[in-house]
Amino acid sequence: MDGKKRNDIKPGMAVNVILKQDQRSGKKTSGVVKDLLTNSATHPHGIKVRLEDGQVGRVCEILETK
Repeated sequence: MDGKKRNDIKPGMAVNVILKQDQRSGKKTSGVVKDLLTNSATHPHGIKVRLEDGQVGRVCEILETK
């Protein structure tokens, strides 16, 4: 599943995100969602989240669903 719909993403889920500095390369970073930062229901580049380790990025892939 991609991470473009806010309803699909909940805190505690394992996801892959693309960090701001990795947007050109497309390098993915794995982590667990702590907070959802995008307020709109959808976003064409992925919902912005804060991971439990403090990194912020846009969800490109949901690894596990709760």
